[in-house]
Amino acid sequence: MTASPSLLGLPDRLADGRMPRAVIFGAGHGSTYPGQDSSGHALAANAIRAASQDDAPLVEHWDFDLGGPLFDGKPVCCTDAGDILTAMHDNAGNRARIEAKTREILSLPAVPILLGGDDSVVIPFLAGFAGHGPIWILQIDAHIDWRDEVHGERFGYSSPMRRASEMPHVAGMVQVGLRSVGSACLTEIEAAQHYGSRFVTAREVHTQGVEAALRHIPEGGQVVVTLDCDGLDPGVMPGVAARTPGGLSYTQAIDLVTGLGRRARIAGFDLVELYPPADIDGLSALTAARLLVNVIGAIVRQV
Repeated sequence: MTASPSLLGLPDRLADGRMPRAVIFGAGHGSTYPGQDSSGHALAANAIRAASQDDAPLVEHWDFDLGGPLFDGKPVCCTDAGDILTAMHDNAGNRARIEAKTREILSLPAVPILLGGDDSVVIPFLAGFAGHGPIWILQIDAHIDWRDEVHGERFGYSSPMRRASEMPHVAGMVQVGLRSVGSACLTEIEAAQHYGSRFVTAREVHTQGVEAALRHIPEGGQVVVTLDCDGLDPGVMPGVAARTPGGLSYTQAIDLVTGLGRRARIAGFDLVELYPPADIDGLSALTAARLLVNVIGAIVRQV
């Protein structure tokens, strides 16, 4: 576990033996491609935690995003378990530890919230929901991430939705925020469409609102949200490796989370692909921290 400040000053366990509603954990490395360096992405979780510290004394204050205090006037019910041990290029070991931690949290039962790390950490995170399905996936991303393999690696950051489509407990997916060229070739587009993935472009959200995505989510279903930071516009999230103009705004992102919490059940959440070396004045880490506040608030308020 890391010794860094926790997100929002949250405890690592609740008093009086109470079980948490949600548990945060970080994983710096997933399945890194041969010859590549994922150490920049491994800085993300602690950058987000550091950015949240100004709000730590304010968790009982009124939050205008949420329409009330973070925990809705009730005792704190979310913990930060710190980071699990990962190592660059220990791909199989990293996947095993991320999946095991996810299963551990689900067994409490609680909602796991994963701070990555690049998008490869999503694969074992989703795998950890086996036995807890069926789940739907709401992906917020500029890219569809349907590559079958890259440099011989099938579990890297370009493949999480392809691997998710092969998991029996995944019932379907909605992919939101797509724009520009992306990394997809025609074969990946066809594979995703054949599977039945629902594509919702950033332009559709801008013109139709978040309902363009939410209408594809079955009411009352269990949904895992995977948020790639490049799904947001680089004007509010510049600290990513693949800046692409035209992305979702902060308000659209939190409206998606809030709307999802009202329509279905948020069963898990991950935030990945924050790249602190490219951040500008800590803006991306601050935006990510505020997004997580809204996620926690939505989880607290769902039935």
